Amino acid sequence: MGNVLDTLIERGFLKQFTHENEIRELLEKEKITFYIGFDPTADSLHVGHFIAMMMMAHMQRAGHRPIALLGGGTAMVGDPSGKTDMRKMLTKEEIAHNVECIKKQMERFIDFSDGKAILVNNAEWLLNLNYIDFLREIGVHFSVNRMLTAECFKQRLEKGLSFLEFNYMLMQGYDFLELNRRYGCIMQLGGDDQWSNMLAGADLIRRKENKPAYAMTCTLLTNSEGKKMGKTENGALWLDKEKTSPYDFYQYWRNVDDADVEKCLALLTFIPMDEVKRLGSLKDAQINEAKKVLAFEVTKLVHGEEEAIKAQSAAEALFSSSGDMSNVPTTVIHSDKLGSNILDILLEAKIIPSKGEGRRLIQQGGLSINNEKVTDINMIITKEYFKDGAMIVRRGKKNFNRITIE
Repeated sequence: MGNVLDTLIERGFLKQFTHENEIRELLEKEKITFYIGFDPTADSLHVGHFIAMMMMAHMQRAGHRPIALLGGGTAMVGDPSGKTDMRKMLTKEEIAHNVECIKKQMERFIDFSDGKAILVNNAEWLLNLNYIDFLREIGVHFSVNRMLTAECFKQRLEKGLSFLEFNYMLMQGYDFLELNRRYGCIMQLGGDDQWSNMLAGADLIRRKENKPAYAMTCTLLTNSEGKKMGKTENGALWLDKEKTSPYDFYQYWRNVDDADVEKCLALLTFIPMDEVKRLGSLKDAQINEAKKVLAFEVTKLVHGEEEAIKAQSAAEALFSSSGDMSNVPTTVIHSDKLGSNILDILLEAKIIPSKGEGRRLIQQGGLSINNEKVTDINMIITKEYFKDGAMIVRRGKKNFNRITIE
């Protein structure tokens, strides 16, 4: 097997290194311990985290040991990186709940058996720190002038940066030092928006322990126009199937732009690169076959093969108007709602967020019922619309829902 660094570069993961030549030699000759941090600011990871976990999985497959660090301590402060406003403050109970939910998700991607990977929470060492001791041991090594030049702080200075958030870089640097002392961790990986924080941690280890430490950032998941991917009309593309259904997850990847297919296949699947390039080079109608492969493989990794097969069959059933539609996102409404107008029905089924949004959708020609375009905002829904017990609602070209009655 070649150097994992070459694999990560070829697949498009890596953005910045601290010491590329040293890292190359290190990953070639040794099996190292590295870490990636995940702050539990929600009860599920989203697709932005998934790219980091894929990077972690490639490293583990090459024999290196990952530490998945959950930020039960740092989440109480909030990372200012990439944020124009201060994050919402979470309670200890909310953070503890989020940590437990995320732990379960991670086990799908990373093998934690027999010490092959470590899962740890930085609340273990951060919540019991003595502030004066921390300032004397850690704070003395941080230059405020240098910190203010970091991108994560610069963009916040005009709007206001709280002293609470200003401490985040010290805490993340201390995490790296603590993991180095406890587990021999010598490398941090993370998103490119974490570069300043990662440099601070590597520098702190060199100063405190007189040892080398390294950092590599992975590219953020963006489309061909440079915009972040993973946003849907309902918000983030979550890895929890209760927040984003496997069908909606599958459909997101099935409908990516042609120009983004090869990049997504390289970053978000384990398909060999020669096949990735072949699929990415397909043109016109053929590129749809590549999108089907992308959607199936990513859904299989996140939700398992069974859910991927269900999502695939539901998508094919919708577009061919035949087959098993039981896996299409379905809402049940009570039969006493029959006789209501279309907007009331869609609102009841939570398919539209408001009647105003529903009116705009109809006026713009974006709503169909059973493949018939809706033009009347006062259309009355009766039992006749429920063919074979279900009514198929399409919003735009690609968003489908089933409504059934009880």
